[in-house]
Amino acid sequence: MAELEIVRYPDPILRKQAKEIGKPGPDTKKLVEDMTITMQLANGVGLAANQVAILQKLFVYDDGSGPGVIINPKIVSARGEELGSEGCLSLPGLWGEVRRAEEVVIRGMDLNGKPLKIKAEGFLARILQHELDHLYGHLFIDRAEPESVHYVTDDDEEDEG
Repeated sequence: MAELEIVRYPDPILRKQAKEIGKPGPDTKKLVEDMTITMQLANGVGLAANQVAILQKLFVYDDGSGPGVIINPKIVSARGEELGSEGCLSLPGLWGEVRRAEEVVIRGMDLNGKPLKIKAEGFLARILQHELDHLYGHLFIDRAEPESVHYVTDDDEEDEG
C-alpha cells in the first residue's frame, strides 16, 4: 500500500467528470487500498478518485465506523435538507456552510462488483454527497453559502478545540 498525492485546487482534474468502471479488478482494489491509506493519513472522512488524479467513478469514506468504498455511485433518492460545515482535502484550510439532503439512498457496486445500496443520514449522508460531487467535477465551494466560506488556520483550530 502506498500514500497517493492529493490534488489541490485549482488543478483542472478536479473539474472533470469521472468515468464509470466496469468490473473491478486488481488495479481497482489496489487503488482503493491506496486511497483509503491516503484519506486516513490526511485525517479525512472521504476521498474521491479525482482527488488523486484518477478519473474513475469511485470514492472511499469513513464516518468513524470503518472505511468503505462505493464504485459508480448514484443517488436514487434524497430527503430533507440541512446546512452543515464542510471542508475538503483538495482545498486545505477552507471551510463553508453547504446545504445538503439530510437523508440519501445511494446505489453503486462494491469492490467485488456486487450491487450495493446505502441508506445514510446526517454526517454520513453529507460525506457521500460531497464525494459524489467530486466525481462530476463539483466542489463544495460551488454549493457553499458565499458569505460562509473562510479559511481556518491551525491556530484557529486550537482555539476552537
